[in-house]
Amino acid sequence: YVSGRADANEALHRPMAADLGCVIVTVEYRLAPETRFPGAVEDCYAALAWTLTHAAELGVDPERVGVMGESAGGGLAAGLALLVRDRGEHRLAFQHLIYPMIDDRTCTRPDPHPMTGEFIWTAHNNRFGWAALLGHEPGIEGVLPYAAAARAESLAGLPPTFIATGALDLFLEENLEYARRLTREGIPTEVHVYPGAFHAFQVMRGSRVAQAAERDSRAALARFLNG
Repeated sequence: YVSGRADANEALHRPMAADLGCVIVTVEYRLAPETRFPGAVEDCYAALAWTLTHAAELGVDPERVGVMGESAGGGLAAGLALLVRDRGEHRLAFQHLIYPMIDDRTCTRPDPHPMTGEFIWTAHNNRFGWAALLGHEPGIEGVLPYAAAARAESLAGLPPTFIATGALDLFLEENLEYARRLTREGIPTEVHVYPGAFHAFQVMRGSRVAQAAERDSRAALARFLNG
């Protein structure tokens, strides 16, 4: 939520688009704390609306448009899916969430997971990221689900979902709980937990666990896109 650029994953997205025969639209959303919630998710909503408006010239099938993101991007994708559902102006075919950042209350849990969050994205970083996005300390009442998707009272009506996370990722439990709630609503949900994997482990592309995660992710995207 506080750093990054839309072109940061271009080297990954271009071959992915070619392999899957799809169009990838990456959003240069505004960053916190300069722009707080709901700036970033509204930027994503505007990008989705633009994509659907221009679907014909982009060569996009509007019935197969989904959202995807990693980490904070996964949190934005999940929040966007809820926003799309609730506004009722558009429809998504899927949401593809890679270790998504979806619950600010993880920062304030009285019994944090003893094995997660030691590497890359720590509890300290998490509190800073959420406070920057929200403009106040995380974990208090009144946080909207479009900021923290796990806050949604109901997950009914969301599109088919893919969730991948690591066994050592700080977001492990919030991701698993979200997957559990989705299945309780009857949402087709595929979830993967990769042993020994910490947050953003997929940047270690030569590792076996990253290669396994890449295969699973691509296979799920192919199924979503090809129906």
